[in-house]
Amino acid sequence: MFSLCTLRLCEKFLVLLVCGSVLTAAPTFYRDVLPILQNRCQECHRPGEVAPMPFLTYRQTRPWAKAIREAVLLKKMPPWFAEPGYGPFSNDRSLSQPEIDTLVHWTESGAAEGSVKDSPPPRPWVTGWNIAKPDAVLTMPHPFPIPATGQLDYQYIVLPGGFTEDKWVEAAEMRPGNRSVVHHAVVYIREPGSTWLHDAKPGIPYVPPGRTSHDRLVAGITPSEILLVYSPGNVPEQWPPGLAKLIKAGSDLVLETHYTPNGKATVDRSTLGMVFARTPPTQRVMTLQMGNDQFTIPPGHPHYAVSVRGTLPNDALLLGYFPHMHLRGQSFEYNIVEPDRGRRTLLRVNPYNFYWQLFYRLAKPLPLKAGTDLEFLGYFDNSRRNPNNPDPDEAVRFGPQSWEEMMIGFFDVAVDPHMDKQAFFLRPTPQ
Repeated sequence: MFSLCTLRLCEKFLVLLVCGSVLTAAPTFYRDVLPILQNRCQECHRPGEVAPMPFLTYRQTRPWAKAIREAVLLKKMPPWFAEPGYGPFSNDRSLSQPEIDTLVHWTESGAAEGSVKDSPPPRPWVTGWNIAKPDAVLTMPHPFPIPATGQLDYQYIVLPGGFTEDKWVEAAEMRPGNRSVVHHAVVYIREPGSTWLHDAKPGIPYVPPGRTSHDRLVAGITPSEILLVYSPGNVPEQWPPGLAKLIKAGSDLVLETHYTPNGKATVDRSTLGMVFARTPPTQRVMTLQMGNDQFTIPPGHPHYAVSVRGTLPNDALLLGYFPHMHLRGQSFEYNIVEPDRGRRTLLRVNPYNFYWQLFYRLAKPLPLKAGTDLEFLGYFDNSRRNPNNPDPDEAVRFGPQSWEEMMIGFFDVAVDPHMDKQAFFLRPTPQ
């Protein structure tokens, strides 16, 4: 016969200390699990989003209880790959240890439903968009056909903006018409007078000329400003109050899309939505990048380093990071190199995950002075132990296809609203 020694409330669980042993009241879906799903999971796990199953109700979630347990224990879900100790980041999806314990205990104790009276209010989601209702929506005028197999060059589609006045964009979201074949996409702002892709007809898919896919990719490179980068699992661009990106009157938006056939012939017709600032911003957001396209990863190499280094030409406020590699990507670092202190790491993404390419947004932007020496460092695993490696016996070079490689570090900065990208790269004259 048991004797009750102590009764106390520990977080959300009723803990009974019975003759030196601990009995914990089982968590329930409505009281304990649903709040975690709302805060950490429903952004993707709801109808129309990237996840294949919704987690809005008990009936939807219960069949996946064991899979949820495994995913959170292995920290595969929610997708977040920044090593601890950097940031903090405003979009950090990682679960706390108490949240992990709750989900694991819920599964192991039978995944009880509990009382619906304990349910938190439903989280309000905007149907069809993760941003507020867009002020402007641009859609590909025609569906683009994707074959069942093979490889496709990057497709460029010019979408005329029709803007008769300058627009400051405070939020933007691209929604693929077919997420299963859109690997990633970049939306560029082509300002009036630009000769970039001058042969491309509005609305018609265009591939720059060149003998090889590498040549065609290089021909598509542009100094034009980037409005956004889309990749699966990434959240839309929403900049803090007072910050926005500029689309000048008369600009076109150019959609550069990397399609990957999935074994079934299909089509895509993607859509772009934008929310405009109601008042002029105090700072202009720009997306910058540094990359290295002059590398050869030896066959079988398990930890090959590729770096790029540059100096910031003007003062800027660092907002966040977006590293980009392909299937052999292993980890990625953003560093500042200081003469008196050596290398200071701002972010280490480890492991890098080709299928979940995320933007890491700083909760507190970091001021950077002109002359700051930046170093980005990517590591690649071209060995047989990499389960995603297309061919460990091949030397790998820079190229647009997933079986080739890239090493690019995108990063967002905020600058004076009157400064454009060309002016930002003009270094101040020493006084």
